[in-house]
Amino acid sequence: MKLSVSLRAAAVATVAAAGLFTTGAMVSNASPAPAQAEAPDISVADVKADLDQLQSIAEQNGGNRAHGSAGYKASIDYIKGKLDEAGFKTSLQEFDSGGQTGYNLIADWPGGDEGQTVMAGAHLDSVGEGPGINDNGTGSAGVLQTALAVAKSDFKPTKHLRFAWWGAEELGLVGSSHYVDQLSQDDRSKISGYLNFDMIGSPNPGYFVYDDDPEIQKVFTDYFSGLNVKTEDETEGDGRSDHAAFLEAGIKVGGLFTGASNEMTEQQAQDWGGKAGEPFDKCYHSSCDTTENINEQALDRNSDAIAHAIWKLAS
Repeated sequence: MKLSVSLRAAAVATVAAAGLFTTGAMVSNASPAPAQAEAPDISVADVKADLDQLQSIAEQNGGNRAHGSAGYKASIDYIKGKLDEAGFKTSLQEFDSGGQTGYNLIADWPGGDEGQTVMAGAHLDSVGEGPGINDNGTGSAGVLQTALAVAKSDFKPTKHLRFAWWGAEELGLVGSSHYVDQLSQDDRSKISGYLNFDMIGSPNPGYFVYDDDPEIQKVFTDYFSGLNVKTEDETEGDGRSDHAAFLEAGIKVGGLFTGASNEMTEQQAQDWGGKAGEPFDKCYHSSCDTTENINEQALDRNSDAIAHAIWKLAS
């Protein structure tokens, strides 16, 4: 999650493609719709193994995975390799920021209606001060393991699935903005929703859900309600992460967030069992944002929530 903030921009266009949910009159002689497949459990051990790899990559490349660094390119190569092996169609999108080449990684799962594409993404770069494991190795690993779960399962989504890992988010949402800017209006209209995951394992975690689209938000709040976990509307990160460019382009967005530098309130501590008066992430944008800076339960719950949303919204 980038340090410089801007207020969340309102959507400037109505999505022309079909929405995330279809409506229509029931045909009396129609056959019953097939039961919707349930999302698999995402192994938190596998998510943590990816975080170990990202930590190792940072340690081998000057202590960070920042834009323009060898650590960032090695991170992209690691995730791309796993996706290629699983059968995704991957592509690297290059862009320039600050005189250095950046990369977005885009991975499409074959099949599904490309006129209704569900996207999920996370930024992969860190700040220069540290390895960026919670910010945002967690979101990157959670999205990766969800994508790999799609490949391992017999899930046949009605809608097309696309996953993305963004570069240079920490410099001002550069990679995701470049991606959206390069899309034609027709291509934008084919994205029925973009889900963003930026910091999903904060050590003193909150359970925040983006409130930009009520239907997408309900998918997440219903999921956490089933776990008896209270949620709050996400406000700390408004306009600070990669959903902003999609929202400004009139694309429906949603996502999850466990908190950054803001301090947890007394009420939040009661709701979530955390420590009031302390930041959600005391190592935000610091060298101590390592694999030790993670709440495993929050990481597990949020990774499962990503899969739940993908299965539900793409069915």
